[in-house]
Amino acid sequence: MEFDVVVLTDHRYVDPKEKTPYIQNVLQEDQLVLEALQNQGLKVVRKAWDDPHFDWSTTRYALFRTTWDYFDRYAEFSEWLEKTSKQTQFINSTELIYWNIDKHYLQDLSNAGVTIPKTVFLEKGSKTTLSNATAEAKAENRFTTNTYILKPCISGAARHTYKIQQDNIESHEAIFQELVAEEAMMLQEFQHNIVLEGEISMMVFNGQFTHAVLKIAKPGDFRVQDDFGGTVHDYVPDPEQIEFAQSVVEAAPELPIYARVDIFKDNEGNWALAELEIFEPELWFRLNPSAADILAKAIKDNFLSKSI
Repeated sequence: MEFDVVVLTDHRYVDPKEKTPYIQNVLQEDQLVLEALQNQGLKVVRKAWDDPHFDWSTTRYALFRTTWDYFDRYAEFSEWLEKTSKQTQFINSTELIYWNIDKHYLQDLSNAGVTIPKTVFLEKGSKTTLSNATAEAKAENRFTTNTYILKPCISGAARHTYKIQQDNIESHEAIFQELVAEEAMMLQEFQHNIVLEGEISMMVFNGQFTHAVLKIAKPGDFRVQDDFGGTVHDYVPDPEQIEFAQSVVEAAPELPIYARVDIFKDNEGNWALAELEIFEPELWFRLNPSAADILAKAIKDNFLSKSI
């Protein structure tokens, strides 16, 4: 059988025996997307990206949704991505995925005029220390605070994300050296307003804003992800926030069919980009099911309408 679109997930979510509230959300989100695509007259199926029995040449497109084990299996996933990209087309495109999967893309967006946190990239194999990296950034006026966030350039779910104070930086040196020997890292100024006010996630499909949520870290933490006790709330953004989110997706190498734009007020009081997620983001369709219909229509209109 041939398909128009395969919706990609993680093998843990294909037929889970335990259905926690988190897994129920995953299943509900993916089901909303499946139904929306089917309502557009498309032949659709949901598969784990690492399904050993599926012939990827039998689907015209593959849509990344909940492939949330990829960063723990990156070498395997990267090999699969390279191989499968020759058998079908990805949504978003392969080019966008390769660009977005590595957080060096933030520098590209900054060069295009998008405000991002003050960031220093520390490349794989770097021989610097955290103390030297922060001292150099301060000397060049790139850092003005004494609190930083350290994280990998390829990551998700706050993997190896650390909040570091200048006066305890030495205690993180060993883990930094272990990590940077194997992968590129990034050091950013800590953004106080993310803790004080939260982070806004803006969903933008084919350039059109659909809905937003406000993510708030639990008391005493700095990570807004629900994995770490963060909470999600409905949010109605103002025109300035919507315009900023749309300007971010327009600065990407090509317009993504789906995107999540995470924004916050930076330490200088400007709207800034935390992340542009155009690979496998959580999109909170359960809070706005009609957004799944907008995504499905964009997929049909942009990729499939001429040949159905």
